[in-house]
Amino acid sequence: MTKELWLNLPVKNVKASKTFFTNLGFSFNPRFGDSDENVCLMIGEKNIAVMLFAEQMFKHIIRNEIADTKSGNEMIISFDVSSKEEVDEIAKKAEEAGGTVFGKPSEIQGWMYGCGFTDLDGHRWNALYMDMNKMQNK
Repeated sequence: MTKELWLNLPVKNVKASKTFFTNLGFSFNPRFGDSDENVCLMIGEKNIAVMLFAEQMFKHIIRNEIADTKSGNEMIISFDVSSKEEVDEIAKKAEEAGGTVFGKPSEIQGWMYGCGFTDLDGHRWNALYMDMNKMQNK
């Protein structure tokens, strides 16, 4: 049965991407790679792995073309944070590190607060604070 989950993303420059996510406060697991070809970004308390692969290596793995993130995306990676202030800080750090905030921090559906940003390669990310007490009252 399934034991772990890894998401895999192509990046133009592994070191630049590592610096970007380090500036946002994320950590890395060198056990799964720490080179010019790949690094392993860790997300959340459950340590979900997001492998960042150099584009050539990624193409070799998927045996297909890489999606053009300037014209479309296949997914958005969402993660939860502890507070509205943390959402605001993530948005600020993403812009300072060279990303683009496409969804400014705001209330969503009355029980969430979030922002959307792109990393250096145009992959879309969503930082969310979820007030479960407000959700239960809906």
